[in-house]
Amino acid sequence: MATRTGRLLGWMAAAWAAILFMGAGLRVLADCSSFGLPFTDLGSTNFCAQIAEAYFAGLTNGTSATTYEPSANVPREQMAAFVTRTLDQSLLRGSSRAALDQWWMMTPHYDKASLGLTSVGSSPVRLKSDGADVWVANFDDDSVSRIRASDGKNLGTWTGAAGAVGVLVAMGKVFVVGASTPGSLYMIDPAGSPGAVTTVASNLGNSPEGIAFDGNKIWTANVGGSVSIITPRSSTPWTVATVTTGFTGPVGIVFDGSNIWVTDQTAGKLFKLDSAG
Repeated sequence: MATRTGRLLGWMAAAWAAILFMGAGLRVLADCSSFGLPFTDLGSTNFCAQIAEAYFAGLTNGTSATTYEPSANVPREQMAAFVTRTLDQSLLRGSSRAALDQWWMMTPHYDKASLGLTSVGSSPVRLKSDGADVWVANFDDDSVSRIRASDGKNLGTWTGAAGAVGVLVAMGKVFVVGASTPGSLYMIDPAGSPGAVTTVASNLGNSPEGIAFDGNKIWTANVGGSVSIITPRSSTPWTVATVTTGFTGPVGIVFDGSNIWVTDQTAGKLFKLDSAG
C-alpha cells in the first residue's frame, strides 16, 4: 500500500511539474544547453526550466558570462536585486497599460528629443491629478492649467487665481490656494469650460501654500504663520477659521484619515492637529 501511495504521489508531483512548465511555455529537458543558456556549469540539473525563465526574463545574469554557480550562496545584496527585479516584472506583467506599451518601469531607451513637452503657464509649481487629468498651478500667471494625462494635451487654462500655488482635488471640484496677503481659496468646476476661477474665500492666513481635505473641511498651511480651516457651504464666501498659536511658518499639510499633519519649515517641527486645529 505504501509503495502504491508513493508511486501515486510521485506521479502527481510529476504531473503538476509538467503543467507548471507547460504553463510557462518551457520544455522539461535534462540538458540545460537545450534551453539556449550560456552557462556551462549547470550539467543536468532538474531546474533548467526555472533558471532559463529567470535568465531570459532578466531576473538573473549568472556569476559570469558562462557560469551560473547553482550551488553558490546568495548574499543579501544580491537577493535584494533578485527580489526587486521580480517585483518589477510582476508589475509589468500585471499592468494592461504596460502590456500596451503605454508606460514603463524604467527610463525609456529612445532619443529624448522625440519626447513631447506640454506648455503650461509661467512658473508652474504644484500639481495634482484627478485620476484622468493633471491640474497645474502657475504662480506667475495667476492661472491653472488642465493637462490630459494620457497624451499631455493642454485642455485649457483657468485664470484669476492670484499667486496660484497649492492644488487640491475634492468633492468633485478643483481647489487652488493663492499665496497672497491675506490668502485666497479658488474653486474650479471640472465639468465647466475654461474661464475664470471662482473665489470661495479671500480671508485665509497670509501666504497659504499647502492644502488638504479631511472629508468635511479644507485646510491650508500658511507660510505667514498660521493654519486656516475652511468650511464649505452652498453660498460664498465660505467660513474661515485661522489658527495662529504655536505656528511660525507652516508649509506642508496632509490628512491621514484621523488627524491633520503640518510641517513648520521655520520652526523645524511637525505638528499633529485635531479637528479643531
